[in-house]
Amino acid sequence: MASLADLLHQPVRWRVVQALIGRSLTTAELGEVLSDVPTTTLYRHVAVLVKADVLRVTDERRVRGATERTYELNSAAADSDNEAPDRDRLRTMFTVYLAGLAGDFDRYLDRDDVDPVRDGVGFRQAAVWLSDEELAEVQRRSLEAVQPYLDNGPGPGRVRRILSNVLMPGD
Repeated sequence: MASLADLLHQPVRWRVVQALIGRSLTTAELGEVLSDVPTTTLYRHVAVLVKADVLRVTDERRVRGATERTYELNSAAADSDNEAPDRDRLRTMFTVYLAGLAGDFDRYLDRDDVDPVRDGVGFRQAAVWLSDEELAEVQRRSLEAVQPYLDNGPGPGRVRRILSNVLMPGD
């Protein structure tokens, strides 16, 4: 079996993973999002990702004699054990994270009405000096700030927004 990084090195599979960050889609819906990818090619790459346990089937239903499956990223595969991932697995997980982030940003920039000020687009990097206790406090407060909104669904005035966070030791 190829490594996850090797699997995602293929552009169509990379884009499928990007499209599924934070949502579940059928193959038909993936086809709409990736409209330039031929249907047979899309099905083939989705099958590879399912076999590799990158995607999981969350729903199946019969549609005109065929089975329509709904897919999502298998985040449980990355968190399947309670041990810290080794360096290679951690690098792969980070690569998937960056792929999703880059894909979301590309989709935003491909819109006709891009306005970063209106849309609240922002990214920054800062170095902070924290003790282990202070780090735990920052993480706790960040989760508390976002938690009330995590279960929001689509609704009037709501726009799907991607909130990403990276925290790692500096040099």
